[in-house]
Amino acid sequence: MAAKLDKITENVVKLLVERNMTLATAESCTGGLISERITSVSGASSVFGFGVCSYANEAKMKLLGVRAETLDKLGAVSEETAAEMAEGIRKLSGADFGVSVSGIAGPTGGTPDKPVGTVCIGISTKEETKAVRFFFEGKEFPDTANKREAIRYETAYTALSMIYSIMKERS
Repeated sequence: MAAKLDKITENVVKLLVERNMTLATAESCTGGLISERITSVSGASSVFGFGVCSYANEAKMKLLGVRAETLDKLGAVSEETAAEMAEGIRKLSGADFGVSVSGIAGPTGGTPDKPVGTVCIGISTKEETKAVRFFFEGKEFPDTANKREAIRYETAYTALSMIYSIMKERS
């Protein structure tokens, strides 16, 4: 079921090790899945030392420095919030890469503007911080237990793929 996710995770950890770089995570809708997958790879302790599960807005503000006005105006599921989360975790941990995810995995919680499957992923490096909005239907992981789990896996896979692409571009 998770072979695709395992492969991208192994590739990211391998590149991080080869380049002597580190990664930290700030997760909301994935609930620590990215951190769990990274730590399942042998050798990950040399590149991953820090992850925060910031499911509540209070945690996003207190731990990651997300501004209250960002959450009030745009909500937890926004590119701006994801960017602030990614930058916050990178600065807090001292890692080379900060990755964040915030979204609506369902089955409840969706709105007309942000339906179930809406996810924002942030990536922060010393050079730049960016975030992208996605809509996941969970179709990339059909063998998961349910659509919620499939969306969480698709989110983790996409976040790790973004890190991998950035690292490959820099080689």
